[in-house]
Amino acid sequence: MAASNYSLKVNRDLLDPNFESYKLSLDPLPTYKVELDAAVEELKLKDEQYTLEHMRAFGMFNYLHLDYWYEDSVLFVDCKGRVLSLTVNLDTALGKPKEVYCVPAVESRQHKDHLCASLSLTSATWAALSDGSGRLHLLRTGKRGDGAQNKWESLFSEDMGDPFILLHSVSHVQAGVHIIEVLLLRIQKDSEESKGSGYFVCLEWISVQNSAGAGQEKKYEVRKRRVLRGKSVPHYAAVEPQGRGLMLASEKPFVFTHVDGQPVVQPDPEPMEVDKSEPLYFWQQTEEGITISMRIPEGVTKEEVEFELSADKLRVGVSGFPSLLEGQLFAPVDPTASTWSMKNDRSLQVTLQKLSEGPVWPELVVGNRRGEFVMSEEQAALVHERLTHLTSEDLVRQSALHTHLSNGTKA
Repeated sequence: MAASNYSLKVNRDLLDPNFESYKLSLDPLPTYKVELDAAVEELKLKDEQYTLEHMRAFGMFNYLHLDYWYEDSVLFVDCKGRVLSLTVNLDTALGKPKEVYCVPAVESRQHKDHLCASLSLTSATWAALSDGSGRLHLLRTGKRGDGAQNKWESLFSEDMGDPFILLHSVSHVQAGVHIIEVLLLRIQKDSEESKGSGYFVCLEWISVQNSAGAGQEKKYEVRKRRVLRGKSVPHYAAVEPQGRGLMLASEKPFVFTHVDGQPVVQPDPEPMEVDKSEPLYFWQQTEEGITISMRIPEGVTKEEVEFELSADKLRVGVSGFPSLLEGQLFAPVDPTASTWSMKNDRSLQVTLQKLSEGPVWPELVVGNRRGEFVMSEEQAALVHERLTHLTSEDLVRQSALHTHLSNGTKA
């Protein structure tokens, strides 16, 4: 699946140069307590579950769920399987939590790999609940804020397999059909791994839709299931608001392995095209600028060099020969701060000032593969050595080859 990459750059116009530091208040924070008739359900990890990923997923689990639609409310699940809602008012004492839903008592809650119950507030009127044993509940909550204590109604309850926790859920309407997207996380044993922890992270993205016809009672059923596999618990994972994709931030990559129970065949990586011809130019870069070293025949004068530069285009050549480098730059530059000069009568050096400092350019001229990117000082010394053995015949041969390649591409 295609992904977009973005470079985030600091806008220094928004920084206060006179800012010194934050000063933490020494005033004591108000603390309120409320007695519970049953303890919050808490997961105790087993000995074999003390891997890094188990600790990230379950060992640091937050049992209090903030309601983002009604921010004065928090919810939790107690050891009796009750979902309790608590209104937080910092000006007064806390009231007693109110029960809004109770997970049906089923034998599967005694599953040997039972996890803590987890809750995801899908929208202002919907919620998703995992009972910790592998069963998913979709609940119509009605209005939850302003002290409302409506009993939640279960409109979907189905066993999804191995126990899981909920990472995210979202609700949307597509072609008049109500759809709820749910993202689950499991940590499962990896029978194929002989090294490492012996576990892998499984994400399952499930779409549940209302399949009832006009005038019929609401009936929700699974529309699609997609399974992803990775080796680290994501720092962030969410379904796109309209259910068009997943957004993941993870130390290690995830790949789709199954869709609706069918294995996903991973395409073989396409072999990279290797250009064995001699480079026409070499280039280096820093956060601020680009340096280009280019071959020219011995005896060429500055007057014979043709150089054209705008904010987004570059053309460099020698009079009487085809352009050595021409095209659209990967990113804008500052023409007024850019220069060129001749080195040792056999090479031309161009310095470009990036208009936006920081981002790394993956290529110099869009689509041009006739240059070589130099990454170290050792390579720079090698470039200098290779530039000292150029003749006008080399330039003619390279120019002819460049022209031939260009004509072949157009054909």
